[in-house]
Amino acid sequence: MKLKDQINTTLKFNNTPKRIICLVPSITELLVDLGLESAIVGVTKFCIHPDSLIKNKTIVGGTKNIKTDVIKNLQPDIILCNKEENTKEIVENCRLIATTHVSDIYTIADTMELIHQYGQIFSCEEKAKEIISTILNKNNDFLEFIKGKKEKKVAYFIWKKPWMVAANKTFINHLLEVNNLKNVFKDQERYPEVNLDELSKVDNLDFIFLSSEPFPFKEKHIVELQNKFNKTVIILVNGEFFSWYGTRLLFAFDYFKKLQNNITPD
Repeated sequence: MKLKDQINTTLKFNNTPKRIICLVPSITELLVDLGLESAIVGVTKFCIHPDSLIKNKTIVGGTKNIKTDVIKNLQPDIILCNKEENTKEIVENCRLIATTHVSDIYTIADTMELIHQYGQIFSCEEKAKEIISTILNKNNDFLEFIKGKKEKKVAYFIWKKPWMVAANKTFINHLLEVNNLKNVFKDQERYPEVNLDELSKVDNLDFIFLSSEPFPFKEKHIVELQNKFNKTVIILVNGEFFSWYGTRLLFAFDYFKKLQNNITPD
């Protein structure tokens, strides 16, 4: 079988890969939900869902730094990477070891494509179809729920020192749009540093979202920002539901409903 991954690299498979190393936490969770946990031989230290993986699988490093020798010794049939999560150097090093599939996710549609590809690669097409169908049904239900809600302006913070936000060409921005939230940094790309004084001058900034990851924002950070943004509602949000693609989407839309009921009550 031949197929192209999401960065357009052609991959050839003579057999179903039986030994998987995954360098992407959200994709590791997806693999487990596809019924592939027993095939996973290596994960990153950030692959925390389900929490049993850290105890039972070999840790091969993080998402930005890998232990190449450990990966080689595990003799993987395939290594799963992501264009955003992993560096180009990591991908190139992995390709020297085994077939390497790279995902590139910006939208829910991209996620559905990835799940479909994994169904083909790992011979679990029926389970992949089931997951895709459930996510799409939940997405459609949420779109009905969100109909008629007034658009609100938001800034989504991911880091402190320096202050950084999610801008355009990110999965986070896409899910903000799904929530009918206008990202005030949509004219920028990826994860720019921002000046708080400049942001405070934005007209009618309805919300500031402080994500639980990668920086672990807490209540004290709301207090820190509140004086500068006294007309803006500042909320802690669960970053996994805004940035983890894959089967985290099975739970994301229920979370978004609760969030919407809090920020845009009827």
